[in-house]
Amino acid sequence: MNMTNPTTLSDEQIHALNALIDKVSIRQKRDFGNINTDLKSDGTLITECDLWSDKVIVEGLSEIAKGEGVLSEEGSKKLPHTEAFWVVDPLDGTTNFSAGIPYWAISIARFVNKKPQTAFLDIPALGKRIIAIKGKGVWLNGKPIDKHKKRASQSECVSLCSRSIRILQQKPNQPFPGKIRLLGVSSLNMISVGLGQTIAAIEATPKIWDIGAAWLVLKELGCPIEWLEANPSELNSGKDLSSVNFPLVTGNNEETINKFIPWSTLLIDK
Repeated sequence: MNMTNPTTLSDEQIHALNALIDKVSIRQKRDFGNINTDLKSDGTLITECDLWSDKVIVEGLSEIAKGEGVLSEEGSKKLPHTEAFWVVDPLDGTTNFSAGIPYWAISIARFVNKKPQTAFLDIPALGKRIIAIKGKGVWLNGKPIDKHKKRASQSECVSLCSRSIRILQQKPNQPFPGKIRLLGVSSLNMISVGLGQTIAAIEATPKIWDIGAAWLVLKELGCPIEWLEANPSELNSGKDLSSVNFPLVTGNNEETINKFIPWSTLLIDK
């Protein structure tokens, strides 16, 4: 495989990545509803399928993109030193997966110079795969997504994560400016904005593997992101990101974001 240009992936590499995700997706669909869970040290759920998926993806990436570092939820959580590296969440939405709720995702993003350059988000149970390439756009199951369609959406829904619900308690007498949805999957909460399913999304404690692929999808679809605390593009190589959160609000346009900033900043107010 041609690795002379670190900023782009070859067609051969894209094909190999799709095949790798196919393999992982098949196993996850087979295990869905038929697997036991354990607790990680931070109290979150993990399954044998999480660990298997992580191992297969990391090993696959080592062959597809030789010499490029990998940061994954179930593996190394240090920001790699290589110019190009990968950020992986092998099963975003383990709680849904374990509870028999058919909504989870495989999230893989390739970063160049600390910003996402290529992103893959696969939703196995729904048979949907989203691919984004910096400067070239976004595709859903091979068909390009028109970024202007999101502006025509009549949705009034807003995605919140479970930890961002506390902002509602801080303004008990003020109506929230949207119909609340809790999907339980950070990456899919975020991209719901770009797909026109919601007008905004607020995430309280996403990790880098939660946002890696969704970040590029949103950028390519013209959806602004407001980082409320840490900016993931300003981190130093070698930094351990296991306990670093990237609270954010994203919306279908700047006007929408401005409407939700007073609510989302409550996440970081001391």
